[in-house]
Amino acid sequence: MMDYFVHESVYVDENVKIGRGTKIWHFSHIMSNSVIGEDCSLGQNVVVSPGVVLGKGVKVQNNVSIYTGVICEDYSFLGPSCVFTNVINPRSFIERKDEYKQTIVGYGASIGANATIVCGNNIGKYALIGAGAVVTKDVGDHEIIVGNPGRPIGYICSCGIRLEVSKEDEYRCPECGNEYIHTGNEFLLKE
Repeated sequence: MMDYFVHESVYVDENVKIGRGTKIWHFSHIMSNSVIGEDCSLGQNVVVSPGVVLGKGVKVQNNVSIYTGVICEDYSFLGPSCVFTNVINPRSFIERKDEYKQTIVGYGASIGANATIVCGNNIGKYALIGAGAVVTKDVGDHEIIVGNPGRPIGYICSCGIRLEVSKEDEYRCPECGNEYIHTGNEFLLKE
């Protein structure tokens, strides 16, 4: 007996791991050697390519193709029709499967509808990629990225609210009260 839900229209290849409590909806395809964690939700028309890893509680909206090389850490969110690439210079007449680049979507990060993530660029934990943004370089923890090419416009709390500057390199969430310190490459929650 399965402890997850897969709609009857979904194709699930061999050698796939699907965690307890996960739901996969209409017309999706889960390819071999992929791993989907517990309590995930995959909307309609989602493709999970070979070797993809989705952590616990990942939400994937409709019409998303997650290509080989993508790893989504726990509780990340992929908005409707967002796009991942896995090769920098594709050609239909040249096979470049040995050139796939890895992309990591960090813990709790959210990618907005119709955003494009160019392969080899990682998304930091709790980062927010705005709808339609094109990510062409690494995104730091808690960073908000918008536009084409994507550019940072501020920082966001783990609760999803834009942070306000309280002092130089210090930020506060106006909603939940979390306070953060930005030190070089780290964005740390104040204790």
